[in-house]
Amino acid sequence: MTMAMDTRTEERPVLLVPYVWIGDFVRCHSVVKLIKECSPDRPVDVLTSSLCAPLIDYMPGIRKGIVVDLPRGRLAYFEHRDLAERLRRENYGTALIMSRKWKAALAPWLAGIPERVGFVGEMRYGLLTDVRFGEKELPRMIDRCAVLALRKDAARPSEWPLPELVVPADKIATWRLWRGLVEDVRPVVVLAPGAVGPAKRWPTAYYAEAARKLADQGMAVWVVGGPSEKPLAAEIVAAAGPRARDLTGEDLRNAILALADADAAVSNDSGLLHVAAAIGTPTIGIFGPTSPWHWAPLNPISAVIETRTEVSCRPCHKPTCRFGHHRCMREIPAAQVIEAVRSAL
Repeated sequence: MTMAMDTRTEERPVLLVPYVWIGDFVRCHSVVKLIKECSPDRPVDVLTSSLCAPLIDYMPGIRKGIVVDLPRGRLAYFEHRDLAERLRRENYGTALIMSRKWKAALAPWLAGIPERVGFVGEMRYGLLTDVRFGEKELPRMIDRCAVLALRKDAARPSEWPLPELVVPADKIATWRLWRGLVEDVRPVVVLAPGAVGPAKRWPTAYYAEAARKLADQGMAVWVVGGPSEKPLAAEIVAAAGPRARDLTGEDLRNAILALADADAAVSNDSGLLHVAAAIGTPTIGIFGPTSPWHWAPLNPISAVIETRTEVSCRPCHKPTCRFGHHRCMREIPAAQVIEAVRSAL
């Protein structure tokens, strides 16, 4: 496999500029693996937000993360200039820019990184040295990200390397002790009820029903997610009783460690679905308005849950149901998910 690296820069570190959504960030670990397959000794760094930074600790092959929280919705030139100063000190030879946004290429350009690879996107002529076309011919996000690590004329492999998150057992044990979870009995089922947009969320009442029935069958139920999922977790935990725990919060590390310690995980089409799959936890993904072919993790999962009745408007890939009926999620009963959990266990 031939990588998209100029021979004049191939000894210098590589910078990946990924999307900063959790699921897309996990996908980009396939790109790290592609680089390391061809250049095992070449350091690979990843530009990351504070939210995604904990993932880097568990991604083999990454030297370090460059953590920066750039504002959204405006150019923020001076923040990009300051970031460029940090990048310049690292002496990068190549930047692979996954995002198609114009400003995603700004700091690598200001830093003078000699090889800057990305799709033309928002007319990024001049910002990129290796401009790629044909983005719309690659409907899956993983294809759009991974092809940037190949030369323009290189054939795509039949399969991309799988993302991987490696969580040491001693880290899990320490976390369990800190969270007061040492006495929680096996098996543990982790629920991730959040998602970007209400249309992608299986109804919270259904999660609550599933949690209660799983707890009644002797399972410990942990609910994970960010601060915005606190109300969802409260409803689920209240329904499930003392065997359920709310582990939502600011630090993504809580979710990573919980998913690594779980016997099974249930998640909407969200970033945590990709985290669980990359860890290797038996995972059930619930898909409503989105297509699993487009958006499911590259890693295999135990079950893809979709409604068993015909819903003519799906997939629509919309964060909010255009018709207000939310049938693609509401017609997935709790029993269907519980059956998948028991099969996974």
